Amino acid sequence: MMAIAAIWISVLLLGGGFALERALTSQVQSNFDDQLEYVLTALIASAEVDDWGDVRFYRSLGDQRFLEVNSGVYWQITGPGKDPYPSRSLWDRTLEVEGDHVDDEPHFYDSNQFPDEPLRVVERSIILPDSETQWTFTVASAREELDFQISRIRSILVWSFAALGLGLLIMAVLQSYYGLSPLRRVRAAIQSMRSAGANRIDDPLPLEVEPLVEEINALLAHSEKQAEEARTHAGNLAHALKTPLTVLTNAATAHDPRLSDLVCRETKTMQRHVEHHLARARAVGRRASGHARAEVWPSVQSVLRAVTRIYEDTRFDLDGNRQAAVAIERQDLDEILGNLIENAAKYGGGSVFVTVDAEPHGKMCTIWVEDDGPGIPEAQRAGIFDRGARLDTGKPGTGLGLAIVRDVAEIYAGTVELGESEDLGGLMVTLRLPRPGV
Repeated sequence: MMAIAAIWISVLLLGGGFALERALTSQVQSNFDDQLEYVLTALIASAEVDDWGDVRFYRSLGDQRFLEVNSGVYWQITGPGKDPYPSRSLWDRTLEVEGDHVDDEPHFYDSNQFPDEPLRVVERSIILPDSETQWTFTVASAREELDFQISRIRSILVWSFAALGLGLLIMAVLQSYYGLSPLRRVRAAIQSMRSAGANRIDDPLPLEVEPLVEEINALLAHSEKQAEEARTHAGNLAHALKTPLTVLTNAATAHDPRLSDLVCRETKTMQRHVEHHLARARAVGRRASGHARAEVWPSVQSVLRAVTRIYEDTRFDLDGNRQAAVAIERQDLDEILGNLIENAAKYGGGSVFVTVDAEPHGKMCTIWVEDDGPGIPEAQRAGIFDRGARLDTGKPGTGLGLAIVRDVAEIYAGTVELGESEDLGGLMVTLRLPRPGV
């Protein structure tokens, strides 16, 4: 920031200083030229042609310097075939007229024809009354005073702009230093939080960094929540595996003749618990990877094609919004819908009806999965989401389908509700998932 500020200040001051220097020096030179032109006009106005065809003045010029030798102010009148008519101040020197041309208007230029005395010259071509000669009137003045004024202006500008630039650079440094001081306070607060073991930034900080602090605190809360979820599920998995392992250990120690059956039964129990927690872990990992988006209609069609091969006698109907999308990874959406539709086909009476986002408004996309089975009594609906809960133990399954559905949906800020289907009379599962960008 300070380097960029220094570069821009330098560029702008150089540009502004150059433009101001050109304007001031041009104005000083213009005033100097105006004085020369005034003398030239007076010289022309006082000139006339005598009887012999030479130029003379019918009145004297008022500037005494034209009578002083080498005074630095000179005039001269020249014409074709005529000797130059110089001012006394020129003494034995002659002004060299620039080129063979006619200047109907005053022509200004610089000349170095006199050693150690640069001149500013103005000349004009005039035909005087009663004469056919093209006379060239020339007035010259030493540039010493003009150059001194220009040099003084440039010196003042250089020192003034140098002081201004230095002051602006100091102000830019101070502004950057004090402007970034809130970030240094945030850094100190984070260091203190790390060393003191705090989980929030609670120190009072300026308004400029409050949004940053809020985001940091939100990130810390999110990380803490994820860590707590990981600890909880690790504990749940350990607790779920503890009982089967204890049963197997006791049976092996006692040389139980049913050890083979116990191993098969308990390992299946452990397997379904591991699969459940792995599904949650995959969903959490995919959620953290970025902004998720999945089209609902293709996902439902894909699941229906797979389930139809297993339950060939079941009738599946699909209706709703074909353009619906949800903020969830496609793999997780397939897993949720696969569990719901497979349960509907397994426990239903032969008909399954899936409706996708029939009311496409609001922040949530709603998906209904209905069947014509016996349904679930209202008193048992809350417990059916528990791991291993099954109402019909006569059919194969792990009892983790709805638990996985609930856990994965909640990871994406969705919900799952159980109700009664008005059309088919069986169970109706209402799945709500957030739309993308919400």
